[in-house]
Order: sequence, then structure tokens, then C-alpha cells
Amino acid sequence: MTAQELREKYIEFFKTKGHVQIQGRSLIPDNDPTVLFTTAGMHPLVPYLLGEAHPAGKRLVNYQKCIRTGDIDSVGDAGHLTFFEMLGNWSLGDYFKEDAIEMSFEFLTSPQWLGIPLEKLGVTVFKGEGDIPRDDESASVWKRLGIPENRIAYLPREDNWWGPAGTTGPCGPDSEMFYYVGDAPCGPDCKPGCSCGKWLEIWNDVFMQYNKKADGSYEPLTRTCVDTGMGIERTVTILNGQKSVYDTEIFLPLRAAVERAASYRYGEDPEKDRSVRIICDHVRSSVFILGDPKAVSPSNLGAGYVLRRLIRRAVRHGRKLGMAGETFSSAAEVVIEQSGGPYPELLENRAYIIEELDKEERKFMETLKKGEHEFEKLLPNLLKDPRKIMPGRLAFKLYDTYGFPIELTEELAAENGMTVNRAEFDEAFKKHQELSRAGSEQVFKGGLQDHGDAATRYHTATHLLHKALRIVLGDHVAQKGSNINSERMRFDFSHSAPMSGAEIERVEGIVNEQIRRDLPVSMEVMSLDEAKAAGAIALFGEKYESQVKVYTIGNSPSDYFSKEVCGGPHVERTGALGTFAIQKEQSSSAGVRRIRAVLTGRGLR
Repeated sequence: MTAQELREKYIEFFKTKGHVQIQGRSLIPDNDPTVLFTTAGMHPLVPYLLGEAHPAGKRLVNYQKCIRTGDIDSVGDAGHLTFFEMLGNWSLGDYFKEDAIEMSFEFLTSPQWLGIPLEKLGVTVFKGEGDIPRDDESASVWKRLGIPENRIAYLPREDNWWGPAGTTGPCGPDSEMFYYVGDAPCGPDCKPGCSCGKWLEIWNDVFMQYNKKADGSYEPLTRTCVDTGMGIERTVTILNGQKSVYDTEIFLPLRAAVERAASYRYGEDPEKDRSVRIICDHVRSSVFILGDPKAVSPSNLGAGYVLRRLIRRAVRHGRKLGMAGETFSSAAEVVIEQSGGPYPELLENRAYIIEELDKEERKFMETLKKGEHEFEKLLPNLLKDPRKIMPGRLAFKLYDTYGFPIELTEELAAENGMTVNRAEFDEAFKKHQELSRAGSEQVFKGGLQDHGDAATRYHTATHLLHKALRIVLGDHVAQKGSNINSERMRFDFSHSAPMSGAEIERVEGIVNEQIRRDLPVSMEVMSLDEAKAAGAIALFGEKYESQVKVYTIGNSPSDYFSKEVCGGPHVERTGALGTFAIQKEQSSSAGVRRIRAVLTGRGLR
């Protein structure tokens, strides 16, 4: 079964169960400072899982592109991926455990759908903890459907519980489905969830049925939800009886392109095979990041830093395979052509993707030259050491200051009859990682969007700022991204020149005037065509559902200051915002400016 066939079957199945297909969202989350990328299929659905009404209804299904950065260093084995696709279906206060499990079971085992033999399936459920009982309800449904007791594992919170992302909020047990790939159990306790590698997880049903309160206690939710997820790459691997995602049709054309560029045949050398897999994953991930409607460019901050790291790691492994020059364009073209059907934005942004890949590859080659030059400057003193050992701290300096990979330092050292004190380097690198992890802990934790009062005020203020910028600078201004937390807002917009002091002052004045007017904020659900006809701005060139939410800031549908298609939280009246002040206006990237602003005071209400 191909990825496209799985995608189509999944969507078709859940449509027969009354689900409405919704569009996947951008890889760059809206107004969520807790993550750099969309990390799971549920990520864009969080406001609706928390209680907001979705324009498409209570039963939803889609496929979603995702990026997870925590395992970049693990990529290169048979299964880890940075970019992956997630299939998902949701119940927003509609069906719950029994229906969700029955649907999952039918899709997995029915000959009409995936046709997985019953004897290959096993499941895990929550074992219970404290005041939360064991999830016998889910277990009983699985047993009724034919899963025997010896293939049901009751696991603790770290394995079978979701949320809350913060200290309070919706959360609940989950039930995970596993496919058996082994020939014999590892022992008498070998069950789904076992770390022996014989059971591979393919699907997860999350049941949001509790609310965690500030005192740490749990209360049942009056509105329960279901969130499910199935990874396309892993499922295709299992369905086709393959051991690695890189052996599936998803990766074979890309792998072949890398082999051609490297003049290497995959399967001849385990270490070179690992480099091929790293290049395949990192090029594919980079293409999707660069091809996103909210594309970032390589940089030293945030999502741009992750992108830079992916490209440069691919370049380094390309050098290991003997690849030289701008070598990834052909591989990128394969990804664009192969994935342009379900993700047409890749075709639309083809020129930008190729240009940025080539540019970053050239920059890294210059970095490598600088690192080699710095090594040559160190060499005379290094050769005076009779032990012929390069201190790890110097190797780490080359890495930290110049971005020079330790593997290349070791190669240069070996060419000059030396070794590198790798233990000392690893110690310095570990400290560096710990500091980086501590500094970015909040960024990578994968939490929920902040829907607190302060963030809600800032979100509403972005609408006022957007319209004010269009009034002052012109209708060419379009929002290119925003990042909001409870303390400030960051707003990116299309404009080619720095704003003057007078322009900044005028924008501030317009926004504050609308706040003083205490305008009502209203919402209507309508079709996208109706929204555009009514004058609403739809942002980013993104895909939208057939029905969208339109937020109007003004006295009536015809007498308004701002009207935008949006899904975020909003205040009821602008008077609640407080005083708006622009702290900084600067360049974000070519043709894009960035404003940082704050709201002070408690507002009129």
C-alpha cells in the first residue's frame, strides 16, 4: 500500500462515519510560543479540543504535516524522522471511547480497509493512578472486539496518558494500537509497549475526560473529546512488511537521487547507508519547511536555526559520501514532485526552495573553509605536543565558534598524525547541550496555545495592528506570521522598507483610537467565498475549510474597522485591551518587517 492509498482510505473511511475532512495546517503554528513547529496532528485543533466550536462540526478528519526536533541526532536509524505525516480523526463532544475504539478496530482489520490480521494486533490502556481508575472501559471494548487479555497491556501515566500541557486543563487516558513484527516473544511478559522492538505502535486514541485543577485534583469533564493519530510513514512500512521507512515508496525515489549524486549503491556499507538516510530525511524536512506557506529561511534563531541545522547536517554527510558542490537540488526536486499532489504549496514555492537550499549549502561550505583555516592556525602549536593529542576544548571551540563539525576536526587531526581528546570534547558538548536545553525548554515542550486573558488580548490586537499598517503603509501589507505570549506580541508583515518614526507613531495612534472606541468584536461562520465577498482578509495563502470563522471588529457587519478570517481567541470589546505601544520595528527577512509591541494597563473594562 502506498502513502497516497493509505491517505485516501483513511479519509474515505471516516467520511463514511460522518466525519468532515478539514485541511491540514501550516508547519509554523499560529500564535503559539511554546513550539517552533506543528508537532502533531492535534496541534492545530487544540482550541476546539478545549471547547471552542469548529466551523466544520463535531466529527473531523484530516492529514497533517508535522516536524519534531527532539530526535534530530537519532535520525539515521531505520525509523526516526524529523518530518512526518499524521492522519487524525476527532470527536468534539460527540462520540467517546466505545465508538472511537470500534472505528479504529474496523479500519485496521476490515478487508475493505487495511485488513490487518487480528493476531498481529495488540493494545495498551491506562493502568490507573491515584484517584484515576484503570481504564477498564477501553479494555472491555477491545476484548469484546477480539483482542485477547494477553495482548492488552496496562501501562502507567508516562505511556498511556495525555496532558494537560500546562499545569491545569483537559487531559485523559489513551489507548495505543501495536503491530507485532517479531517471530517469538522476548519473554513471558512480552506485550504491546514492550521495549524489545517486536511491537510497533501504529495508532493512538486519546480520551479527554478529566480536567486537572490547580490543586492537582481531577474532575470529570462534562464535554469529552477524542483525538487520534496514525503516522503515515510507519504504517506504510508495517503494511508492506518492510523493516525501515527508507525502504518504502515514500523514500525510494529520494534515496535513488542521493545514491546517484554520491555514486554509491545503498546497502554496501552500513555507515554510508546511515549517511544516505540522514540526507534523505533532512532534505525532505527542509523542503517541507521551505515550501510551507509561512516558510522560514535558514538563520541562527528558532525555526530558522532548526532548518539551518538540518541542511548543514545533510551537507556534512554528503561530504562523507564524496558529494561536492550544490548537490541537493536534484533530491529536493524529487520530494517536490512526489509530494506536490497532497501538498501543492511545494510546487508553488519550488524556486524558493531550491534557491534557499543552494544558498545555505554555499554558506556552509564557506564555514567549513573558515574552520579549516582556523585549524591550520592552531596546527604549529599542536604539533609541538609529543603526545600528538589535540585538546577537546580546542576542538569544541572550532565547533562552537565556527560551526566546524568534530568529525572533520578528527579527520584533519588524523591527516597530521594526531588524535582529538574526544572525551574532553564530549564533556564540553554535553554542557553546551544542557545549557541550550535549559534555555529552550519552553520552546520545545510541545504545549498548548496560550488562551489566557493576556494572550487573548494580544491576539485581538494583531487584527487592529494589521489594519492600521494597511492604512498607513498601503494595501500591500499582509501578515506573514505572529508570535504571542502573555507578555508581548510579535507581528511579521510584508513591507520592503523600514518604517519611519512618524509612521510608527501614526500606527500606534490608530490602534489606540480603536481601543478607546471600545468596539465590539463579533464572530460569524460562513463560506470562504462569502467571507471574501464581505471584505474579510484571509491570511498567508493558506488552505481553509469550506466554512470559516470571520471576526469583525466594529459596530456592524457593514460598519467595521477590521474583518479577518481567523480561528484564535478574541476579547468581546476592544476596550479590554489597554494601551498599545510599539517597542521595536526591524527587518525579519527579505521583504518582511517585524514589529514587537506590548499592551499596558487594564483597559476600559
